[in-house]
Amino acid sequence: MTSPLRITVAKRTPAAAAQLAELGQRLFHETYAAQNRPEDMAAYEAATFGPDQQLAELQDPDTVFLLAQMVQEVVGYAKLKVRSTLGLDPAKTAEDRLEVERLYVAEDWIGTGLGATLMRRAIEEARQHKCRAVVLGVWEQNERARQFYQRFGFRAIGEQPFTLGYDVQTDLILRKGL
Repeated sequence: MTSPLRITVAKRTPAAAAQLAELGQRLFHETYAAQNRPEDMAAYEAATFGPDQQLAELQDPDTVFLLAQMVQEVVGYAKLKVRSTLGLDPAKTAEDRLEVERLYVAEDWIGTGLGATLMRRAIEEARQHKCRAVVLGVWEQNERARQFYQRFGFRAIGEQPFTLGYDVQTDLILRKGL
């Protein structure tokens, strides 16, 4: 029997950018609105998820967006960045690292294995690009996400500031060797 879940790579088009703008803003809001001030959320979402910003990200040759689709509805996505410098000493090369910049699943699909499917596909992308490690940043207060990444073998290697509107938060930098 065939699974109704499909993971596809987003096309690098204005239509895909518009879809990602709406999806990214909605899923980010679902994930973080309850723990953050509305004005900080609004400022971050406006700066990060506009269609022009999404189109620029889509057109970056080192960026890949994976879309998780159930039947005809996109219910999650991951944004991947090849050659990431996250957590690296500036003097070192980033050619062998893939960063999971975003991995979001719609609230109704959390706990179904959809996030794990996206992560496995991200790791597969890293291997296809001959990367030796996968890295990501996760909000220090997002315990559910931290436990999820830990199950995949990610370990903390540092931290960095993350600015949400006017609120400077701390993201943990996690790494998984391949």
